[in-house]
Amino acid sequence: MEETENDGLGDAYCFVAIERHTKLILNFALGRRTQQTTNVFIEGLRQATAAQPFQLTTDGFAPYLSAIDATLSDRVDYAMLIKQYAEDTKAEKRYSPAECIGCKKHAVIGDPDPAMISTSHIERSNLTMRTQIKRLARLTLSFSKKWENLWFAIALHFAYYNFCRIHRTLRVTPAMESNITDHVWTIAELLA
Repeated sequence: MEETENDGLGDAYCFVAIERHTKLILNFALGRRTQQTTNVFIEGLRQATAAQPFQLTTDGFAPYLSAIDATLSDRVDYAMLIKQYAEDTKAEKRYSPAECIGCKKHAVIGDPDPAMISTSHIERSNLTMRTQIKRLARLTLSFSKKWENLWFAIALHFAYYNFCRIHRTLRVTPAMESNITDHVWTIAELLA
């Protein structure tokens, strides 16, 4: 069976939602970069935000439009930040992205604050994931043969990130900053 026909094998995309002030990872979903996985991710985000209104920024991935409109339009101010890249003049730089030459902000739903339209926090979170989860590092021999194993590795990373890791800017864990817990969890507490 080809990878494209088996949702447990091949390339997977990890959708991640982060709260910009507390750095709390609200939700993640692992799967193909499709409308179906996007819908599952946005539904999980709806459940994680407990009916509170909030502002959301995504990149220009088209499936976000219908997923957010159908699931979060009653309580979200939504914007897209679409990056514009220069044409890649050197094909040898295959593993480096093209130079970003600008960004366009598009208000999609509600009235998002233009000053808060940013993807910087999630991009930094993605870098942290790639450096701390070797399965996600570029050009590595570390990988998961099954999505289930990758899902477990990512879930463990986010649990540690939210409850055990003290962030320099916060001086506490994201879970403490969000008033979910009152102390830094030990690894034993996390795994109990």
